[in-house]
Amino acid sequence: MSEEHESVIQTPGQLIGAIVAGFLIPIAVIWLLVVYVGSAPKVGAGSDSQSPESIAARLKPVADEGYTLVDASAPRTLKAGAEVYNAACVACHGAGVAGAPKLGDKAAWGARIKQGYETLVSHAVKGIRAMPAKGGNADLDEIEVARAVVHMANASGAAFKEPADKK
Repeated sequence: MSEEHESVIQTPGQLIGAIVAGFLIPIAVIWLLVVYVGSAPKVGAGSDSQSPESIAARLKPVADEGYTLVDASAPRTLKAGAEVYNAACVACHGAGVAGAPKLGDKAAWGARIKQGYETLVSHAVKGIRAMPAKGGNADLDEIEVARAVVHMANASGAAFKEPADKK
């Protein structure tokens, strides 16, 4: 018993037809996919790039976004203790980072408060252990640092008087 295999393609015309179909069918499928994808409405990034609003937004100075321009020649107004604490101190003293006493933690602040106002302010201005000078913000005035110290110490059991502006 012998098995004979016969090919589907039996004539030279069928062979040429199969080769042509092998090239044309994939090209036709690719072309139809391109037409399908390309015919969808194009909405997205850049579609309104030439509108007057978009042009105005691109031309708007970057410094106008969330920045307050300060006149360097204007007299300086000193910040309150809570404002300085929220801007510079809360990063460490809010979470107790690197051994910093947390705001309101009377046990952690007790020994520091016993050292006195002058010592606390000196440590805050010059820095001590892991704490950088002026809490890492060199732009702060010493009175602003002292006000922040008073704010934190008073919230933790002290009764320090907030320093007044220099006259």
